Amino acid sequence: MVLATHIDPDELINELHDHPHGHRGKHGGSGLSHITPYSSRYASKTELSKFRIPHDGAPADVVHQLLKDELDLDGRPNLNLASFVGTYMEAEAEKLMIENLSKNMSDADEYPAMMDMHARCISIIANLWGVQKGEKAIGTATTGSSEAIHLGGLAMKRRWQEKRMKEGKDTSKPNIIMGANAQVALEKFARYFEVESRILPVSEKSRYRLDPELVKQNIDENTIGVFVILGSTYTGHYEPVEEISNILDEYEKKTGVDIPIHVDAASGGFIAPFTDSGAGFKWNFELPRVKSINTSGHKFGLVYAGVGWIIWRDESMLPKHLVFELHYLGGTEESYTLNFSRPGAQVIGQYYNLLHLGYTGYKAIMENALQNARLLSRALEASGWWRCVSDIHRKKGDFYYAKGKPAFQDSDSSADYNAGLPVVSFTLTDDFKKKFPKVKQAAISQLLRAKQYIIPNYPLPPNEEKTEIMRVVVRESMSIDLLDRLVSDILAVTEMMMNTEAEIDLAAWAPFSGSVEKTHASPGISSKERLAGKSRNKMENGIHRSVC
Repeated sequence: MVLATHIDPDELINELHDHPHGHRGKHGGSGLSHITPYSSRYASKTELSKFRIPHDGAPADVVHQLLKDELDLDGRPNLNLASFVGTYMEAEAEKLMIENLSKNMSDADEYPAMMDMHARCISIIANLWGVQKGEKAIGTATTGSSEAIHLGGLAMKRRWQEKRMKEGKDTSKPNIIMGANAQVALEKFARYFEVESRILPVSEKSRYRLDPELVKQNIDENTIGVFVILGSTYTGHYEPVEEISNILDEYEKKTGVDIPIHVDAASGGFIAPFTDSGAGFKWNFELPRVKSINTSGHKFGLVYAGVGWIIWRDESMLPKHLVFELHYLGGTEESYTLNFSRPGAQVIGQYYNLLHLGYTGYKAIMENALQNARLLSRALEASGWWRCVSDIHRKKGDFYYAKGKPAFQDSDSSADYNAGLPVVSFTLTDDFKKKFPKVKQAAISQLLRAKQYIIPNYPLPPNEEKTEIMRVVVRESMSIDLLDRLVSDILAVTEMMMNTEAEIDLAAWAPFSGSVEKTHASPGISSKERLAGKSRNKMENGIHRSVC
């Protein structure tokens, strides 16, 4: 949620409007008229108050139409290729969720059937993640991966504190390791829960992900854990969980210091278990050092926004004093969440997907998404104008672009390609930039926005920020027809820019709202500043920009 400041409606109206008729902000006679068939009866002489609750309200059909018209100004979810969050569910799943919208996850005693489904989801996901015999996995649904990361990090901090206190050692200087490609929620955890965040630079050599050698150099007895990401939001790369686990094993042998791993599998947690490529290495509870894993049900779990999951490999990994025993509304429940009331419908939607799709259904969807992402990657590189920073379309073990190198397409199985998310991150080639220096990727991104595609253009993480990438997330809803049109439109816009003599100022195309609400809410940056790659509030020694 962004912060918003109070708006004085009287001052605002006086600044923005002349109102000789004296009806603005009030319900005049025309406001109650039902002669006109459309909401235009709330026209120039009468409007509903936006910043102070109206005295009398308005008819339901009118408010519905007014809000519907305004919401039409939003982008189309299916063409929002920037987001990992799912935008499609089947009609039967939607119906189930609508029927259960009023159910609250905090009212466990009132909705026992829903809570049984929640427990089954935990069990199913834990088994998908390789829970070991003799260990009793425990977990919970959350409102998303951000909450789940905070819960996982907090459990690591408390386990570290408890161990240090037993040993009579200082507990005032905890630190946690993560790469500069980490999603902002990981750094939020460190800032909110007073843990030093050791954000390690990424590089082309490390494939823009956490560098195991830098992990080795930055851990110490105060390290509460390492956040390892199974699917970078920048490029889709899986971070080397097993390699980092081996490094921590060696460190423990030398020093006796046991440093756990939390795997942020926000996207990859529902991809790696279902694809032939897997993650390319061990990443889950098969590794003893992996103590907890989170994922987003509303990403590749294929549920609408509002559900995440976190699971600890054994209940001993969750400090007892973090768990609250609730005597509420007639029952007794245990709770470990940052929220209290939270939606239950998304949990039901998740259980529906797990039952309906099964293993083979999820596998078909994830393999298809990877195949479509490979096709898009090959098409872009075949143009000679673009190169892909992501590498899921390259033969397993081949990680880098080379001019003129034939595309690998001898297999339909993801096992023969590099493992990763179905994400295509691409940038203009060096040859193209030399030949057409006035063509800017930001301009191409904005012109594609005019065609209703939302494809972000942003710098790679700090240390590699001179390279800007555009990024497409290939979700289930990316059909082959839409993919074909997308390729054609990207290349058409690129060619149009090549044939344009002057450098175009595309500030007017910027998607950020110029509304008065935007002015009074999060200030952000101006269109010209954004297109120039500037930032108003850079995080020093942290994550400058990241896309959810």
